[in-house]
Amino acid sequence: MKSIAAVALSHGPDFGIPEIMAAGILTGGILFVLGVTGLMGLVYKLVPLSVVRGIQLGQGLSFALTAVRYIRNVQDFSKSKSTGQRHWLGLDGLVLAIVCACFILIVNGAGEENEEREANVDLGHEERPTKRSKLRRIIASLPSAFIIFLLGVVLAIIRKPKAVKGITFGPSSIEVVKMSRHAWKEGFIKGTIPQLPLSVLNSVIAVCKLSSDLFPEKYSSVTSVSVTVGLMNLVGCWFGAMPSCHGAGGLAGQYKFGGRSGGCVALLGVAKLLLGLAIGSSLVMILDQFPVGVLGVLLLYAGIELALASRDMNSKEESFVMLLCTAVSLVGSSAALGFLCGMVAHLILRLRNFRKGEPISTIWMHGIP
Repeated sequence: MKSIAAVALSHGPDFGIPEIMAAGILTGGILFVLGVTGLMGLVYKLVPLSVVRGIQLGQGLSFALTAVRYIRNVQDFSKSKSTGQRHWLGLDGLVLAIVCACFILIVNGAGEENEEREANVDLGHEERPTKRSKLRRIIASLPSAFIIFLLGVVLAIIRKPKAVKGITFGPSSIEVVKMSRHAWKEGFIKGTIPQLPLSVLNSVIAVCKLSSDLFPEKYSSVTSVSVTVGLMNLVGCWFGAMPSCHGAGGLAGQYKFGGRSGGCVALLGVAKLLLGLAIGSSLVMILDQFPVGVLGVLLLYAGIELALASRDMNSKEESFVMLLCTAVSLVGSSAALGFLCGMVAHLILRLRNFRKGEPISTIWMHGIP
């Protein structure tokens, strides 16, 4: 949950682990209630597609801009700022990031080659299996993101060999986080309130909309998504787990790099569980040396994939609302503010075009799939 993380980074000791956990539990609790009572389904129906696309486009561009900053500049994550330009050479240099970006582009392309090939087959223009086409299929089948990640881990170990010696086997101890009344209050005011709109929009509504775009044959329920986001925070945050959500950006990134079923997420979860049980918190010493430029490349492609979901606007009116929502979200650094402006603009445009005798529901329901 980025808003809670941003507050923790900016406020330092004043917003520590108890406040972060309280914010996650309260946010998760609200999402759980919205899902169980069916209110999230009502929100899903009332939010126009153009506003959702605006949030997705803004979030995707925000990811992409952050990624470019990671690639170009050295980052101090503890202070959440850049500390200078990145060198061209080295184990975390610009050349390495550019090579990784080109590798992903060669393997994945724009992400539509397979769809175009299937369309040609349907039209009777099936390609003959030449050596070149076989080579392209082999290249396209490579798990580019996993290969880049493994490269980053290897480079992290090379950058700091002592990190391997510092690895301790076995899980780290787990304790229930103690939260005072002050922590609950600060967590709700500074963490839950700014995070909740982003979680509702990007972690539930945008995820379901994007899922229906990527997998039209499968139904994604806003109730189940909202409930699962709530449950993982209601359980995990008591034991110090960072507040988490699904996120349209994560779904876009997984799809971009080859994920086509829930199996890839299940495998990812199993891998994380095994790593946590095997070496616990000592894994952080290795990840701390992971090349940030390489991380930026992966984030860049995930952001572009998420932004591409907004290309289906069919009218100038829908595009206007979407771009207004995106602009306010980016400039104001607030998805909630962009959402509010987008909803107001949508309402004004609908009222402007409203005709006598039409049902009032057309103001909101028009254009929603």
